Amino acid sequence: MLIRKPNDIPSSEITSQSAYLNRRNFISGAAAAGAMALGADRVGQLVDPTSKVYAGTKLETVTSPLSTTGETLTTLKDITSYNNFYEFGSDKGDPARYAGKLQTRPWTVSVEGLVKNKKTFDIDMLLKLVPLEERVYRLRCVEAWSMVIPWVGYSLSEFIKRCEPLGSAKYVQFLSLADPKQMPYMKTVSLNWPYSEGLRMDEAMHPLTLLTFGLYGEALPNQDGAPVRLIVPWKYGFKSAKSIVKIRFVAEQPHTAWNDMAPREYGFYSNVNPDVDHPRWTQRNERRIGEAFYKQRRATLMFNGYGDQVAQLYTGMDLKKNF
Repeated sequence: MLIRKPNDIPSSEITSQSAYLNRRNFISGAAAAGAMALGADRVGQLVDPTSKVYAGTKLETVTSPLSTTGETLTTLKDITSYNNFYEFGSDKGDPARYAGKLQTRPWTVSVEGLVKNKKTFDIDMLLKLVPLEERVYRLRCVEAWSMVIPWVGYSLSEFIKRCEPLGSAKYVQFLSLADPKQMPYMKTVSLNWPYSEGLRMDEAMHPLTLLTFGLYGEALPNQDGAPVRLIVPWKYGFKSAKSIVKIRFVAEQPHTAWNDMAPREYGFYSNVNPDVDHPRWTQRNERRIGEAFYKQRRATLMFNGYGDQVAQLYTGMDLKKNF
């Protein structure tokens, strides 16, 4: 069932996600048994019952003025069972099947490169850096499907300011965990591991760019990029790196996984642009996951509908050349 979110009620309080995730079982003393009863590999396995935060744990959030309104939310079931996470397989259902073995505690994110404050942050340090916000954002994937997701996090700029990048740092690179023992499909998917993504500094500092720890008011399930990922809502989904372990501040445009593999198909900027087709399919429309069949197809919006906020970042750029 699709649920419309009133502006004054947190989505985590009105969505019948408990039937799918069974929050009470996760929070109870019998958390591990509850996860097994649910088929935990489908919802983000509880791998450490003693950890402070894990998939299924409620996160305290504040209201965000940057949240997208007037959209029907994609159900938690669809968000957690239809994923791109190639370290766990190329089929949309593979991450839910295989990501349960990912150990998200302990977890650290190291800061490197052109920055004053080179430091390693524990995940719980990151969670407490500033108040967490719930923001409803559209997610548009390059394969022409989309969702509307209530993410939990805070502007990446809050983290960057605490790192104190040098004036010579023009880009930010994000590196994901690369562990073939936990991520079995790294051996069969021919990307240049570890998964790498990058943003220009002004893109990274834009208030819409979200350092993300949860969805639907709870910690991220493994298949959705636990325990920390990026969300850049005006770009195609592959720009939003998952399971981040390193953040580097660099002077030159960094190498990124999909741009390295197929530069003709995946540009560095990868802004949602209906006027620039993927070489193998159109980007002029999209399929909204979870909607009734007759309602799924809709026109793709420039910058995924966030043009009023971000178009000025690209003034004077040829967006067909810099795709």
